[in-house]
Amino acid sequence: MEKPSFSLLMTRRDPSRNMARFYALSIGESLFGDVCLIRDWGRIGTRGRRIVELHRSIAAAEQRLQIVASAKMRRGYCPVSS
Repeated sequence: MEKPSFSLLMTRRDPSRNMARFYALSIGESLFGDVCLIRDWGRIGTRGRRIVELHRSIAAAEQRLQIVASAKMRRGYCPVSS
């Protein structure tokens, strides 16, 4: 796997609360060849934070990506069209 097989960028903005956040999800490969789900989040304009979750297969990583994405959408995040 050379590059992420799937990636999703979501944002959540609420000017009344001075909120401008991003959440990015992508499926890629670790240094050792494992399939991983990469989760980046933070305030727009900052570097943010990152978690890398290792999975046994691409299907398992895609399933976890869908679970996390739907939870974020329930919280008010909207996908950014490319």
